[in-house]
Amino acid sequence: MTGMLLFPGISLQAQDETKPMTVPLRFDHYYTYEQVVEALKLIHKTYPDLTQLNLIGKSEENREIWEITINNPKTGKPLEKPGVYVDGNIHGNEIQAGEVCLYFIDIMLSNYGKNEKITRLLDKNAYYVIPVVNVDGRYHFFADANTMHSNRGLRRPKDDDHDGRINEDFPDDLDGDGNICQMRKKDPNGKYKTDPEDPRLMVRVKPGEKGEWTILGQEGIDNDGDGRVNEDAEGYVDPNRNWGFNWAPPYVQRGAGDYPFSGHGMKAIAGFMVNHPNILVVWAFHNNGGMILRGPSTKNERMNPADIPVYDYLGKNGEKILPGYKYMISWKDLYPTYGDFTDFTDNIIGSYSFVGELFPTKKETYREMKEEQPKRTGNFILSGSGNERDRERLKFNDFLAMGMLYKPWKPFHHPVYGDIEIGGWVKMSTRLPHPFMLEDLVHRAASAVMFTAGQTPEIKMQVLKKEKIGKNLYRLRVRLSNNKAIPSISYQSVANKVYPKDMLTVSGKNIRVVAGGKLTDIYTDRVNYKDYKPEVQFLQVPGFGKTDYQFLIKGKGKVQIKFTSRKAGTLIKTIDM
Repeated sequence: MTGMLLFPGISLQAQDETKPMTVPLRFDHYYTYEQVVEALKLIHKTYPDLTQLNLIGKSEENREIWEITINNPKTGKPLEKPGVYVDGNIHGNEIQAGEVCLYFIDIMLSNYGKNEKITRLLDKNAYYVIPVVNVDGRYHFFADANTMHSNRGLRRPKDDDHDGRINEDFPDDLDGDGNICQMRKKDPNGKYKTDPEDPRLMVRVKPGEKGEWTILGQEGIDNDGDGRVNEDAEGYVDPNRNWGFNWAPPYVQRGAGDYPFSGHGMKAIAGFMVNHPNILVVWAFHNNGGMILRGPSTKNERMNPADIPVYDYLGKNGEKILPGYKYMISWKDLYPTYGDFTDFTDNIIGSYSFVGELFPTKKETYREMKEEQPKRTGNFILSGSGNERDRERLKFNDFLAMGMLYKPWKPFHHPVYGDIEIGGWVKMSTRLPHPFMLEDLVHRAASAVMFTAGQTPEIKMQVLKKEKIGKNLYRLRVRLSNNKAIPSISYQSVANKVYPKDMLTVSGKNIRVVAGGKLTDIYTDRVNYKDYKPEVQFLQVPGFGKTDYQFLIKGKGKVQIKFTSRKAGTLIKTIDM
């Protein structure tokens, strides 16, 4: 498929590596791992005042994992602002997730100072972006022959078939076209026959009906002579099952790894996040299916009920930004996972976390707008998919993708099976949008991130009242308000006590706070006074809400009122008493 051009500038494969890369970046093609690194270095060179480029770790095959921090130092240091973390490509074959991250970086920086909304977003938050988590996986997806589903895990040597040898029976690209497709063989006793409407499709024969084809599986040979084909590829550790929260061993869940954080990249990223305690929002991009997922990832875990309205507000607005996507609960609406990344970030990092499952395949359409999508009947099979919608997808391939997504069946002489045919969907199909659809996808996904980033807390401090109530005794009322959806600290974090709550302190050289507490009724002067250290109040500022505090202060002079939050920054106000 290399070199097949739809029209100038758009290729099914990666950008031509001989062409120099420029910013703004282009999103009418996919970038290889090497080009992603090159793009990050170019972006940092172009915007040195707004970016920091950090090498945070290396992979099992010693490839570099890069993070880029976007922050305007004129509006504060990164750790002094709400942190928005974005990553992609945690599974090696989920390529467009990396493109979303690159696009987000690119649109934020190239529009800073030009677009008012983006300028405000960049001034407000610090952004931490890792476009490629599974760097080995991305490299091998482009460099090697693959199916659209293969090469997901970490490159960790493992004896999958327990024969004493390691990774000795990968799939084989028999016809050398860069893809691992399907094999079929003429067989009058086979279970399938040619679909009369499209010879590329096969339909299961009915009882008593003569067959025509036997499906042999993925393209390959028996490399180790054990009678099985393609049974020992790269050792499978799923990087999204290897995180240090609610982890379960491999006998509970395939791909978990030997222990949490056994993956080099997982350990490095976890360390990075722990060292950036201001991270309050997380978006992790995968493919596919068109979903906006939130936790929890298993039934036995519980999300704090007070956080659910926050997620619902963000998720339901995300559905509008990403039409066709569905806001869902991971374990309930999809399937349970242990050692999941967003469970780790929700519970340990204290963030509001979403997984963006990119690209609903149903967008590959060939029908009038008024027509309904064909219903699944399960009686058709295309390369083992069993989905009648492949009829429509083949028309999409023929008339919109110019045949790039599907390899017609062609004869091949197999050393074991004899005369067979090889064909089916290529690796850059099914889970990945054709490049003509890519720019819309990355823009909408980046816009969902920007909407969420716009809802990080904006805390305002207001002195409601300062009055003398006795000899050298004053009443001080302070309000902390937040007109955004996300609170200053998640309710889950408060319940888990993973880090201190926000603090409101009142201090001064010539004053003493004799009482202080939360003002529960401003009209009747009801206050829950704190027993000890009344000058320090621990709190949370809710989303779309406020919290009021009252202090009784003895003395005169300057009084400093200070709000400190790991996630929402610091505010200081000085008044004369």
